[in-house]
Amino acid sequence: MARRMTRPARRTPGGPEAPGPTEHDRSTRDPGTHTPWAHDRTWAGDARSAAGCAALLFGLLLVLDAATGRLDVRGALLWLGLGALLFAVLTPPRVRARPEVLVSRGLLRRRCVRLDGLVAVRRDDGIAPRLVLRDTAGGQVVVDPDVLIANPPLWRLVEDGARTSTERGSLLCGATALRRIAERVEHDRAEAVFRASGLE
Repeated sequence: MARRMTRPARRTPGGPEAPGPTEHDRSTRDPGTHTPWAHDRTWAGDARSAAGCAALLFGLLLVLDAATGRLDVRGALLWLGLGALLFAVLTPPRVRARPEVLVSRGLLRRRCVRLDGLVAVRRDDGIAPRLVLRDTAGGQVVVDPDVLIANPPLWRLVEDGARTSTERGSLLCGATALRRIAERVEHDRAEAVFRASGLE
């Protein structure tokens, strides 16, 4: 029986080749593509609390309308919208990070910064303290400092990225804000050790 042999297809001289990754693709590719994310472990509880407050407000308004005999579909939809607005206001952005990238995702918007390209870290001590991080590409993320303090893995990634940015010469301001968070993290860690050992 004759053996069938297959020969590889010939490439036409001068014919087009499959395009490879461009320099831009290589430069913008996320270096932590295969690295697990570090998440804010407190976000789920905060989101549940926000949903509970919104549901409580909606229920109370319905009860008041029913008690006064003014309950109708239009009013119920109005209170439902008010409850949804309260939920949107109370739900904090979801923060996650992996090496060199920090992402904050709200209900309507997503923001991210390159931790290895930070240019400024500023603490805003208003009604609610906020940490503002900006990178060389103009990206900006606003984070509650308590989120970093309550999540040491997140904080370590931010701290490592800030150190890299400082070594590269891009981060020129923010040492004080970062040092205050580092002191809080170390204080909470020491308290946890004392509590676990019964020395507190």
